[in-house]
Amino acid sequence: MLTLSILGFLAEQPLHAYELRNRISGLSGNSRPVSDGALYPALDRLRRAGFVVREEAPGSGAARRQVFTLTESGRQEFLRRLAAPAPVEITDRDSFMILLAFLGRLPDPAAQLRILRRRLSFYDRPASYFYEHGRPLRADEMTDRFRRGMLSTAAATAHADVEWLRSVIAELEAETGVWAEARPQRRPVRRPEQARRPAG
Repeated sequence: MLTLSILGFLAEQPLHAYELRNRISGLSGNSRPVSDGALYPALDRLRRAGFVVREEAPGSGAARRQVFTLTESGRQEFLRRLAAPAPVEITDRDSFMILLAFLGRLPDPAAQLRILRRRLSFYDRPASYFYEHGRPLRADEMTDRFRRGMLSTAAATAHADVEWLRSVIAELEAETGVWAEARPQRRPVRRPEQARRPAG
């Protein structure tokens, strides 16, 4: 999601590399800090692809700062990525939050609607951090208080996500007149969010 973050922030305005890194780090939070070793190679790849141009601007003292600006082809690439996110960008919570941060820049409300529906349908699939004979375990089945806490807080997060998604989807459907083919009554969410799975 680093590429989408770079394109997204540069779509808002040209930025110095330092400010760009700070904005990306603020968006990704503590889970995925952005280092110069990751940012500059990514910027260089985008520059070679013609999506970004680099210019020098006066800095403090004799030092000059690099300013990055999105090109028109870069803007089109940003919208393309935004409109057609990969499956992991829908199912992984951190990645989806980054996608959500820029979704308002997608000019087609129907495209926004499709993405939110994909996220909502993700919650229909039973899942857990812990399984028994292939069956996902619920919080009330856990004897370990810490694992029970993991599942309880994850389920609460998932419930809040689903309520928000349903609300915004209803707003977009009313605005666009683009309704889902079928709108069955959904059962209450009892699945934990898969987003922040421990590594390893």
